Amino acid sequence: MKKTVPLREVASARTGDKGNVSCISVWPYDPKHYDDIKASLTAERVSAAYPDLFRGEVKRYEIPALHGFNFVIRDALEGGVNASLNLDFHGKSFSFLLLALTVEVTAD
Repeated sequence: MKKTVPLREVASARTGDKGNVSCISVWPYDPKHYDDIKASLTAERVSAAYPDLFRGEVKRYEIPALHGFNFVIRDALEGGVNASLNLDFHGKSFSFLLLALTVEVTAD
């Protein structure tokens, strides 16, 4: 049986940015949720969830040996921290946006 939960209940996330590219890594708290997250959290879904922020390609890299994922998001930082007129436009807060998405996981 599956249940729908916010990603933050089953995983943590970290972000980084370089130029106009943001990277978000997602790490399940328990490896048993890896396959469920893999099925629910696709690059297409992440791109569609925030089209006004993630304007370029979203690519998901799987890290199965560590039970994690890395999302590389292009054209996400209004040209980059130094190029943007936005006061504090880093990719740091993007992990919270991803963690707010829901995923289907196997119920215990």
